Amino acid sequence: MVKVLKSNTDSDTSSEVKSATSKGASANDSMSANDNMGADNSKNTVEVESKDDRKARLKHLIKRLPNLPGVYKMLGKNGDILYVGKAKSLKSRVNSYFAKTIDHPKTRALVARIHNIETIITRSETEALLLEQNLIKEYRSPYNVLLRDDKSYLYVFISADKPYPRLAYGRGKGNHQKGRFFGPFPSAHAAKETLVLMQKMFQMRQCTNTFFKQRKRPCLEYQIKRCRAPCVGLVSPEEYLEDVNNTIRFLKGDSSDIHSALIEKMEGAAEALDFEKAVFYRDQLSMLREVQARQAVYTVQGEADVIAISSQAGMTTVNVLTVRGGRVLGGKNYFPDVDSSEPIADNLSAFITSFYFQVTDDLPSEIILSHKLPDQQAISEALTTHFGSKVTIKTNVREHRAEWLDLATLNASNALKTKLGDYLELHARFNALKDVLADVTDRAIDRIECFDISHTMGEATIGSCVVFDQGGARRRDYRQYAIHDIVGGDDYAAMQQVLTRRYKKQPLPDLLLIDGGKGQMSIAKEVLTELAILGDTLLIGVAKGEGRKAGLEVLHFLDHEPLDLPMDSKALHLLMHIRDEAHRFAITAHRKKRDKRRSSSVLEVIPGLGEKRRRDLLNHFGGMQQLLGASQQELAGVNGIGPVLAKTIYKVLHE
Repeated sequence: MVKVLKSNTDSDTSSEVKSATSKGASANDSMSANDNMGADNSKNTVEVESKDDRKARLKHLIKRLPNLPGVYKMLGKNGDILYVGKAKSLKSRVNSYFAKTIDHPKTRALVARIHNIETIITRSETEALLLEQNLIKEYRSPYNVLLRDDKSYLYVFISADKPYPRLAYGRGKGNHQKGRFFGPFPSAHAAKETLVLMQKMFQMRQCTNTFFKQRKRPCLEYQIKRCRAPCVGLVSPEEYLEDVNNTIRFLKGDSSDIHSALIEKMEGAAEALDFEKAVFYRDQLSMLREVQARQAVYTVQGEADVIAISSQAGMTTVNVLTVRGGRVLGGKNYFPDVDSSEPIADNLSAFITSFYFQVTDDLPSEIILSHKLPDQQAISEALTTHFGSKVTIKTNVREHRAEWLDLATLNASNALKTKLGDYLELHARFNALKDVLADVTDRAIDRIECFDISHTMGEATIGSCVVFDQGGARRRDYRQYAIHDIVGGDDYAAMQQVLTRRYKKQPLPDLLLIDGGKGQMSIAKEVLTELAILGDTLLIGVAKGEGRKAGLEVLHFLDHEPLDLPMDSKALHLLMHIRDEAHRFAITAHRKKRDKRRSSSVLEVIPGLGEKRRRDLLNHFGGMQQLLGASQQELAGVNGIGPVLAKTIYKVLHE
């Protein structure tokens, strides 16, 4: 049976205390008092932690936050939620709370009480805004401005007045108006601009009923062609009804004709060199896209637990996303004690069995998983029998369920990266590495540098250098090296060039890590000998083991026998993590260089994306910069793209 360890929570879990205490909670787990699994250890840690230790831990935590949109939660000493906020960049926004220039007393009081910070990543800032509202309503956090009912959301409505309905917007749904409501909308600015756009296109009235009944002649809105003056009978009820129906279709998202018209006007203005009008139409297209964006965090119905698993460097993370009433209420990251050498689906199966039978007493109608379980049918039947209600386990999902699964997968991956860089976990791994190398060297191991080479059949060869110390990854010290004047595909020559260029100018680290076996080690030895600095560092090569399977790596030394560490060794996990980071850094730079060589536009290397579709994409979003900020769902909404091609485009643009 798998041990379900403590997590970074996004929901109140006080009811889980008795059923989920675990001895194996890691050091990072003690930081999150809100999740009471492993509560005894967490409580003791909180009591003995000094003010300086808290500041150091929070500083390290903020350093590990991603530059991605999402929602952050400020937690107090006892795990109580103090504040919920949204951010376009989680790292920048959270870091701003700890700036020395903050002088607002409420913010200072909040910062003084912060003990932990938890995050949920979303795919766009708009999704973060709607999720933030859901969580504020759920937790009623004391440092948030609490709004009653649904008045924090903005709705557009078409009144029930006949024969000339009114088009307007307001906060609150149906409290003072009767009619059809559309929303919620992501921002007041977007809603207002949308009303102006619909006023220009469909010319529905927006005046109040009192103003409408008192008119004796058309107002200025009629003169500037934003209203058809129904107040004085200049439009028949039948014609006005057609405008109303067009407006309703627009608000429902059926606006392909509107998009086509705007694109045609924009291209016509550009050809006529009327660039001001072209920019105006481009901005209208961007606004349409923003307003009509369907949000996976709010706009659908359904109840589900969405569970995604991620594994790397001997560590596994499971994210459980909770969806109730079609609204994402938050998620929770677990770090189960599993054998990383086992198939990931088997580990997920063990987690689910433990989670539903030991941790939670709430079973939704659906469980959506990132991987198909080997015993999926048996688990479904067991859960149905245990809880007395039928549950369906799904892996192949579409539409909003696929969006939920994407969010869970994204958060699981990010939680794993954060955990691997955790302050206390890193110290434990460095200490384990020191113990393992005690027979090899008496050198203190603090700074580690690792090198890797990446190319495609010899094309666009790139060498990478990543740097780690006991504070984690030192990204400022990362370097990339473009390789020149070698035979394509010669990894040995590439490694020789990178090491020579690096250590002609830079001092050696405590440990020099090479991704490779004896061949790469001999090249490194040759370079350091020529530079007369061979004895100034410990040189280790990390070679793939049997079947090139992760966890079976072998460590090679210059003057000692190879070392084969067990798969659960923290020292091995540290070296694997650094090696994988060097590989990621190298391959990212290589792909960027390769794509730039092959074409001036990265869009041109995407299979299935021809000239017309590329033009439609850029027209739809208004430019390459806006295209880079689009979510996968927004890409799929472009005419002729579809979900499969949208996934490919998103992956190429962002990975």
